[in-house]
Amino acid sequence: MKKGFILAGLITLFSAASALAHFQMIYTPQSALERGGELDMRLIFTHPFDGDHTMDMGPVEEFYVIHQRGEDGDATKTDLREYLSEISWKSHDNEGKAYAAKIPSRVMRSMGDYVFVLVPSPYLEGDDEYIKQYTKMIMNVGGVPGNWHEPVGLPVEIVPLDKPYANWTGGVFRGVVMANGEPVPHAELEIEYLNYEPDLRRNAFKKRPGIRKAPHPAFESMEIRANASGEFTIGLPKAGWWGIAAPDLIETEYKDIDMVKEAVLWIQVTDIK
Repeated sequence: MKKGFILAGLITLFSAASALAHFQMIYTPQSALERGGELDMRLIFTHPFDGDHTMDMGPVEEFYVIHQRGEDGDATKTDLREYLSEISWKSHDNEGKAYAAKIPSRVMRSMGDYVFVLVPSPYLEGDDEYIKQYTKMIMNVGGVPGNWHEPVGLPVEIVPLDKPYANWTGGVFRGVVMANGEPVPHAELEIEYLNYEPDLRRNAFKKRPGIRKAPHPAFESMEIRANASGEFTIGLPKAGWWGIAAPDLIETEYKDIDMVKEAVLWIQVTDIK
């Protein structure tokens, strides 16, 4: 009886930890480009560190980009939903509904910052809670900065205090967690490294023989807290993509079931060569 109880407890514990590690991804290989052009993206709802399970995405409610050239330039917003096509994304343990975005060169033909925003329909976690994640990923063309540091007016969002596309390995990244336009004191954050490179041709996570696993489940999705002003700082020990999520920022209802609104920001880290 004791062994069965302990086993059941461990299953519950790891299931809860896994549920906390859902990350909505906006993926493309490079976030800092020398020149504009066509863009190939994948929108995936998955566990980026493990690459072991992908959840089915529902219809996309919003997918757009805000472009600004220079900090004093005018910002333009472009709806990108017409460029989406449904795909099946292969994780290591399953396949899940996701989207490919083939964005034409006319969208990214100018220098400056491009703030991509994704809002999929709510995801039903189990039978008793919906999750709605508001995800941002920021790119730059030509080194001309723009609106990377400005809120875009989402109900929940992570606002960068450092350029999300210009981070050296070994540095730090800072940001502010916001809900309803105000900083969230002591907000909880989860940070995950994209441990398996996405293969855009196969729509799958690449296998990595001999990849180093986390020494403990707590390292898969690391948790920190923002300060009293909603600000946080994280270290960047490895090159690649890092996801930063702020869960459970707003609690509401959807279809008479509890729903939480969460913010996600993706940043890219580069080695000094």
